[in-house]
Amino acid sequence: MNILVLGIGNILFGDEGIGVHLSNLLKLNYTFSGEHQVDIIDGGTMAQMLIPIITSYDRVLILDCVSVEKEQIGEVYYFDFDNVPDCITWAGSAHEVEMLQTLKLTQLLGDLPPVKIIGIVPEVIGEDTAFRLSSEILKGAVLAEKLAIKYLEELGVQVQKTDFRDLQDIANFSFKGY
Repeated sequence: MNILVLGIGNILFGDEGIGVHLSNLLKLNYTFSGEHQVDIIDGGTMAQMLIPIITSYDRVLILDCVSVEKEQIGEVYYFDFDNVPDCITWAGSAHEVEMLQTLKLTQLLGDLPPVKIIGIVPEVIGEDTAFRLSSEILKGAVLAEKLAIKYLEELGVQVQKTDFRDLQDIANFSFKGY
C-alpha cells in the first residue's frame, strides 16, 4: 500500500503553516518501514495541482489547520474526509477553501482514495509574515503528531523515532524545504 502524508499550509503566516511544519517534523524525526511505502510531501498551498499526486496513493493523511467556530486555538480535530464534523467551517484562509474544493473535485471524479485529516485550529495571523507558532498550536501539535503516528501504525507501518527536533525550530527553517 502506498500512503501519502500531505502537509498543507502557508508557512509564511505562523500557525497557518502547521500542516507543512508537522509533515517536516515527521520526515525529520521518524523512519517508516515495513511492507507499505510512506511518502511525506509538503503540499504548501498548491491545492488543485496536488490532484495527480493524491490520486496516485492508496491512503492519504492530510495535516492542516481547520476553521471551527467558537473553538480554542490549538484544538485538534481528527476525521475522515467522508465524515467532516459539522463544526468545521473551512472558512479560514484561502488555502483551506482551496484544499476543500480540491478534495471535493477529486471525490466527484471518483478518484479520491480514503482520506484522513488531522486539523488544528490556528491563531489567525494578519498580513505580517511570521514563522513563530503560537504556544497553543505547539501544544496541539503534540497530539496531532501522536494521532498521525497512531494512524500509520494502524495501517501496518512500522514507525521508529530517530530524532527529537523541535517543531518551532523546524518551522523557523521550513522555507528551505526538507
